[in-house]
Amino acid sequence: MANLAVPSHQRPTSSTSTSYNLPSDSSDVDPDNDAPLPFPAALPRSDFLVPDFDPAAYLSALPHRHQTLEDLRSDLRDRSSTISSELLELVNSNYTAFLSLGSELKGGDEKVQDVKVALLGFRRAVEEVKIKVAKRRDETRELNDELRRVRLDIEQGRKMLEIDDKLSALEERLSVDRSHASAGQNEWDSDSSDEEEDDGAVAGLLGSSPAKLLQSAKECGEIILLKEPLDQQHPFVVKLGERLTRCRNTLLLDLGNALKEAKGAGVQGQDRLLKYLAIYRMLDAQREAIKALRGG
Repeated sequence: MANLAVPSHQRPTSSTSTSYNLPSDSSDVDPDNDAPLPFPAALPRSDFLVPDFDPAAYLSALPHRHQTLEDLRSDLRDRSSTISSELLELVNSNYTAFLSLGSELKGGDEKVQDVKVALLGFRRAVEEVKIKVAKRRDETRELNDELRRVRLDIEQGRKMLEIDDKLSALEERLSVDRSHASAGQNEWDSDSSDEEEDDGAVAGLLGSSPAKLLQSAKECGEIILLKEPLDQQHPFVVKLGERLTRCRNTLLLDLGNALKEAKGAGVQGQDRLLKYLAIYRMLDAQREAIKALRGG
């Protein structure tokens, strides 16, 4: 049961006093009288419409409203339900107006047109940016391709210079520029004595030692491997190929002369003969070896 105070019909404040009509004599009070006492009036709706409404401050301003918290909650729930019903009735009564709101709107065409123009301008700006980005992407791709080609050219140039250095050393070893009197005339190196001591040297054999010819054959094979991945149509590579061919032919000529000399030495030259044949195999010149053995 709610508290037994009878409040005023207006929102109480700190200066408002509440008066009660009490019996003059306590003996006149009937303790068995259960007649219901009046409840506080509903909170006025105007109290909730103030611009700076603060629920906590509003509740703290109700010290003389003798009412339980549960009764206050019930009052607020009833008020919320009433407002929801009123809102529903308001929407239903204006439903047709809501539906025709879009068709009844007038004016604002200029604003809409301005927005359309702005959007079209923005779209054109975006398209221009896309075109520029695509152009830059193509330019970047072309520059990357060009950079890749330049790097390949630089790498090929380095390999060409490396081959040139190796060919120069091989030409110096083989004395490519010397003139051979004839295919059957032998020219021997005068500084091969040290190499021949460790290479099965045979007295009376003046031909190039197998060790020296083997070293030249290895250098020739390395140059061939370095030259293969290069552009064979490049003028410098063509020149390198011509120089390599001269070195190989000179090496085969020296090898053939040494092989014939070792063959003519009989048993003493067999060790050298086998080593010379191995060098022919390394140079992939088995046919030239057979021709040299036949004395052709």
